[in-house]
Order: sequence, then structure tokens, then C-alpha cells
Amino acid sequence: MAPGTFGTLLGIPLWLALRELSSLFYVLAVLSLFAIGVWLCHLAERHLGRHDHPSIVLDEVVGYLVTMWLAPPGGVWLAIGFVLFRVFDIWKPFPIRRLERLRGGMGVMADDAAAGLYGFVLLQAASWLSSTYFG
Repeated sequence: MAPGTFGTLLGIPLWLALRELSSLFYVLAVLSLFAIGVWLCHLAERHLGRHDHPSIVLDEVVGYLVTMWLAPPGGVWLAIGFVLFRVFDIWKPFPIRRLERLRGGMGVMADDAAAGLYGFVLLQAASWLSSTYFG
């Protein structure tokens, strides 16, 4: 749990930099990081001899960036996105656990990207509800 939390924390400054990009360039940057992550995680697994070694945290960074796409500005949303991503990354509801079983770097990256998608949906719903009823 600690390496995943630390990895997610590393995603915060990257999100703060990327959020200034247009939506298209943000998505392209995250997709590029995902693709690079698949390759790097595959290499790391071969080198470390273990699937999804705790020292691999690029997957958490990318997952957090997925959650935070289109997030409203502000520390509250940063924190809500952080918690949402971590909850789904730890809980691993269907089909996240199945994605984790994919071979190589794809399995390392795909489960966190899916957790990020779950977080994204809930963060967007919370943002909509907040603006609709409180805003």
C-alpha cells in the first residue's frame, strides 16, 4: 500500500504541470506515458524477476493522471481524486483484478489505468453534483 500511495503522490506535481495543456494534449501525454510504462514495466519485471514489483510506481502515476483528467482546479479536487484513485487501486473492483493478471508491463499498467477510469467517472460526477447543487 505504501509504494502505491507514494507513486500516486509523485503524480500530483506532474498533474499540476499537465493540467495546463489542452484536453487533447493531456490525453496524448497520458497515453504516451502509458505506452512507455508498458515497455518500462516489462523491462523492470524481467530485471527484478517479479510481476508488479512494489518498486514500480509509474502505473500509479498514470492511473492518477487518468482520474484527474478534466478535474476542476483546487486542492479539494486534487485530494478527492487522490483518494478515489487509491480506493479503486486497492479495492480492484471488476474488471480491474483481471487486468492485473495480464502478462508483462500491460498487466502492471492496465489495472491502474482502469482504477483511474473509475476514479475519473466518480470525480466528474462529484464535480457535476457540486456545481449543480452548490455552485
